[in-house]
Amino acid sequence: MDPDSAAKAFVDHYYTVFDTNRAAVEGLFQEGSILTFGGEKFVGAAAITTKLTTLQFSSCKHLVTTIDCQPSGPAGGMLVFVSGTMHFGGGEPPLKFFQVFHLMPAEPENFYVLNNHRVNYE
Repeated sequence: MDPDSAAKAFVDHYYTVFDTNRAAVEGLFQEGSILTFGGEKFVGAAAITTKLTTLQFSSCKHLVTTIDCQPSGPAGGMLVFVSGTMHFGGGEPPLKFFQVFHLMPAEPENFYVLNNHRVNYE
């Protein structure tokens, strides 16, 4: 699978899981994974999942606008840059977001998130 196709497949999977069963994102991280969210760092799959499952909103829908991918290092990693909007129930205005994933190969044609940085803005 070429890197752009792999990045798109990962992004589609990540946001589907996040939007429908947020606790299941834990399987996409490992103990050395780091999430930066709102200026705070969370290390390890359990801490990252706790942060994501305790956000102030219970449901949302991500609509991705752009996905850009670059190879990262000799181990077959990828940097994936994503932008889009999050939509919430109840008529709240959508929130724009920008997210960077540093993916590392876990097994053939699968990746885990080594680093994840997310910024929400209006």
